[in-house]
Amino acid sequence: MGGDQRRDGLPGATDPAGTRPGAEPRPAGTPKIVGTAWGLLILNTLGSTGAKTIIPLPRSLIQMVTMGALVAAFALALAVNARLRIRASAYVLLLTLLLVASVISSAHLESGFGALFRCFRLALFVGTLWLLSRWWDGGLTFVRHHIRMYFAVLGSVAAGLAVSPGAALPDLYGGRLVGALWPLTPPQIGQYAAVIIGLTVLLLLGRRTDRVSAAVVIVPSLVLLALTHTRTATLGLLLGLVLAIGSLILTSAAARRFFTWAVLCATVAAVGFASALQAWFLRGQSKENFSSLTGRAKVWDALLAAPRSTSEQLFGVGLGDKSFGGLPIDNSWLAVYNEQGLIGVTLVAAIVIVLGGVALLRPPSLQRACAIFLISYCAIASYTEAGLGDASPYLLHLALAASLLAAPAEPAPLSTPDVPRRRVPRWAQRSEAI
Repeated sequence: MGGDQRRDGLPGATDPAGTRPGAEPRPAGTPKIVGTAWGLLILNTLGSTGAKTIIPLPRSLIQMVTMGALVAAFALALAVNARLRIRASAYVLLLTLLLVASVISSAHLESGFGALFRCFRLALFVGTLWLLSRWWDGGLTFVRHHIRMYFAVLGSVAAGLAVSPGAALPDLYGGRLVGALWPLTPPQIGQYAAVIIGLTVLLLLGRRTDRVSAAVVIVPSLVLLALTHTRTATLGLLLGLVLAIGSLILTSAAARRFFTWAVLCATVAAVGFASALQAWFLRGQSKENFSSLTGRAKVWDALLAAPRSTSEQLFGVGLGDKSFGGLPIDNSWLAVYNEQGLIGVTLVAAIVIVLGGVALLRPPSLQRACAIFLISYCAIASYTEAGLGDASPYLLHLALAASLLAAPAEPAPLSTPDVPRRRVPRWAQRSEAI
């Protein structure tokens, strides 16, 4: 029902958000079912591979749950937006073009029939975003949905750590934290923790949440991030917050105070805990292993050196499992180049550039700062993580940034109702004539 309500506006007046009266009505509030659909999208992107869980879960069962979540998200979005009202979105349009390129590259079946299934999954993913774009109005509603869902995921990780520390900190991953109840890898957990920490810090600076609620999210998430020993997520969090808070410094005294204290604390930590920070950062690796990015550079060199036809260079080999020669690529740009070719790389680059450009052109605001954090985090993580070319948490982070950068929908002006003309009897007409 919430999606069918309209916000009234007076002719020649503006609404509380400062928008002008327009022809397109805006919903008075976001229906709860929209948040449910967003949470199901997050569930779909959790993946089906990872560490061994306390209770062994068949991969087929996990895939059934994640794919079922995507189908349910699309069905709910379609049900709540049955009239197919969508908002113009350059981000989702570029994703649609990327989907077309993926279908063209996968049609050759070089990656098998699984490529077509991944295209179908991406199509449902993009279609759901189109349906939900109706409620992208530059507000913080989706930010809260994002934080709550990922915090629930981290809650399952913490529960697995409490139930079975040995399974949650296995030797197979060098003692790094993994999902013991749901198969999640250390980079995944680190990513989720870093994203909700950054968003919650920004909400706190913007006075959109209180300190107690922020501490409930930030403190345990920091502990889980530290236990994952994930360098990419940590760097993405720090650099993303620097850029986001930097965009607020000129207009927010709270941002200036936080930035000053953060620099002071970072300086003290760098001097007093330099050896401990270095040990945490190196994770016991040798200099050779660290310089090759834990073996990633060798896979990258082999991928770039492999012979390719003109068609493979332009369109790639089709959607796959983001691996080359049986080893993970762990780089979004090279993964896109391998699967969707130079056309896919161009479209992904256009997505990042367009979102970044729009964020820079927006006036300083909390929404703009959150968008800058998400865009910069995804750009940093793309160097050592894959996911910008297929349905993934990174595309959801960028979709959230697009919703924050969307201009508020303009409410419809009140129209003067047509008053039916009263029929005058003939005898009255004759009397008036007399």
